[in-house]
Amino acid sequence: MIETIKWTEQGVVILDQLELPAHEVYRTCTSYEQVADAIRRMVIRGAPAIGVAAAMGIALGVDRSPAADAAALEKEFNHICDVMAQTRPTAVNLFWAIERMRAAFEETKGEGVEAVRRRLVEEAQRIHAEDLAQCAAIARHGAVLLPAQGRVLTHCNAGALCAAGGYGTALGVIRGAIEQGKQLEVLATETRPYLQGARLTTWELQRDGIPTTLITDNMVGHLMKTGQVSCVVVGADRIAANGDTANKIGTYTIAVLAREHGLPFYVAAPFSSIDLSLPSGDQIPIEERSPEEVTHIGSTRIAPENLPARHPAFDVTPARLITAIITERGVARPPYQQSLKALAELPVSAAL
Repeated sequence: MIETIKWTEQGVVILDQLELPAHEVYRTCTSYEQVADAIRRMVIRGAPAIGVAAAMGIALGVDRSPAADAAALEKEFNHICDVMAQTRPTAVNLFWAIERMRAAFEETKGEGVEAVRRRLVEEAQRIHAEDLAQCAAIARHGAVLLPAQGRVLTHCNAGALCAAGGYGTALGVIRGAIEQGKQLEVLATETRPYLQGARLTTWELQRDGIPTTLITDNMVGHLMKTGQVSCVVVGADRIAANGDTANKIGTYTIAVLAREHGLPFYVAAPFSSIDLSLPSGDQIPIEERSPEEVTHIGSTRIAPENLPARHPAFDVTPARLITAIITERGVARPPYQQSLKALAELPVSAAL
């Protein structure tokens, strides 16, 4: 079991994904600023994990705040939330977790400073536990959709490293199917430019003993055309009300290729990744990251000096290219405006 993040008396302990696969290093964040920096620099990444990290960072900041009265603590709390909100703009789980913590603060602030500190720590730990349970439920709902045997292609990393540990989302579906006895292999794209597939997905699946082959992103079309792909399963950073889905850059290209070759294209994500306030993917903000992540691999420059480069970190796959969206509440199918709304109306107790 991979532990991506955990709450301890010493601070928030995070598995440093920048060190993988060469070194398995855990960092202890002792301030909310350090947690925010870890999210921003992608020491921890993946939409569900970002939400958990933000919640723990807020709880850590409040727990260690020197504020002695309610007014001072509220001012500090709002500042901490603002810092967390500025770390990564695309993953809606981040903002969902911040709102959870805001609600917990509002419910408790009249009970005194110490009560607020306790409640926020409890709420962050609850969000962590919920994430683990949600990923297990996603695995159960999605496993039945995969074929009895074949090759499943996945992009980026949507496993335990993307979540708070446990199954993960897209990789959780694959893990769940294999636990059911299905004979599956995985094709993992390297996922340029940050190489989450090469560095992280393959590392996870090797640990689990799941047969995995690494491919470059531009091999996908050839392998589909020659019958070497059975289906595609990816994660999501934000899903609009109509089913349009933002995921790691390159996902849209794979979805177009899957449609061309008649292959199922599945999205697996917790319901906290669904943003029903956005009518379509056109409203999803796309994070633009440093050009150096394109011109360099690690610290090694691979492009000429002073060459402009672009790095939109996500793209949006239109709902019409998505076969189904797998959540802990069940599987949504087109038309997504109706099916996602129906899942949203389920009682929370019935979701897992």
